Amino acid sequence: MDLALSLSSAYRPENSTFRRKFLGPVPGPRRRRRVAITMALNKPRIEGVSDELNTIASQNLDFAPARRRVRSAFLSVQQQLDHLLFKMAPAGIRMEEWYERNSKGQEIFCKSWLPKPGVRIKGSLCFCHGYGDTCTFFFEGIAKYIAASGYGVYAVDHPGFGLSDGLHGYVRQFDDIVDNANEQFRKIKVRPEVRGLPHFIFGQSMGGAIALKAILKEPLEWDGIVLVAPMCKIAEEMTPPVPLQKALILMSNFMPKAKLVPTQDLAELAFREPVKRKLAPYNVICYSDRTRLKTAVELLNATKDIESQLEKVSSPILILHGASDRVTDPRISQFLHERASSKDKTLKLYEGGYHCILEGEPDDRILNVLNDIISWLDSHCTAK
Repeated sequence: MDLALSLSSAYRPENSTFRRKFLGPVPGPRRRRRVAITMALNKPRIEGVSDELNTIASQNLDFAPARRRVRSAFLSVQQQLDHLLFKMAPAGIRMEEWYERNSKGQEIFCKSWLPKPGVRIKGSLCFCHGYGDTCTFFFEGIAKYIAASGYGVYAVDHPGFGLSDGLHGYVRQFDDIVDNANEQFRKIKVRPEVRGLPHFIFGQSMGGAIALKAILKEPLEWDGIVLVAPMCKIAEEMTPPVPLQKALILMSNFMPKAKLVPTQDLAELAFREPVKRKLAPYNVICYSDRTRLKTAVELLNATKDIESQLEKVSSPILILHGASDRVTDPRISQFLHERASSKDKTLKLYEGGYHCILEGEPDDRILNVLNDIISWLDSHCTAK
């Protein structure tokens, strides 16, 4: 998980930024204001696109209208990227985008991918994206490939991420994201094309935590869960010391939205192939600033809550993880596999694989992972 990795580096004694931010005096209002503005403007240039597009990408993305404008400006550029997920798009996939207002009054971005007309739909797969990410960009190719195999694939951008309403990167309460996912997916599961069919929830990284909590809250509403590099427990060596945890909690009460938790550029750790790693900046609406204080606390608390309930996971479960992942430890997936009470559970570890096994690996590995997901879904739809 990116948060655990960033915190593990943040609390090292030699980290002067951590000492200044967390152990030194709280900066005055003027200093805080200047830092926030610098962070908003200090965005790296995207190579290979025009100055005009770079100017568009450099704007403040705190609020959804700006993120929607930026995504629209980059859409055609993204679709031409030299990546398997953009190049292999199967023909005839039916796509739909819409906004659904949730019970809190937020506009939530939703998208569906259905197989071409005439292909029988076997079931639905509802996707939860990871921290800072969106259900567009790389996931578009993943969704199209799975849809072509006979599935209705659906996804939402969580509040505060992607194209949905909410302050960018801000998680006021983790359960709000979980409840929103369940709320939106309940509406999706009664759509005419998938009503009465098997329904599966699919989570990646932080989205794995959302999917786990969603299925724990509504276990009878799902026929199974697919997890890729899930964030369900922080490894002991990654767990922030108690003093840092207390400092985070205290500071989050006073300035919950402040971007003060140091983070690393995780592309090098998440993408095994350098060529694919260079495409990450084109995901222009991802949240890449320092983690907001309240968000950090909520993600830490979410993993603790999930860890305490793993025995309650009784649904059929497929867990996929890169064996060399340094963002979310593959041992955590092994821990989940051991602790879950489900009698139908499968763990697949991919030798040498990094965190983004669906986006940053060699093409043959990406296809292997996708086909493993489809094979598992097929076996569980046949069983129904």
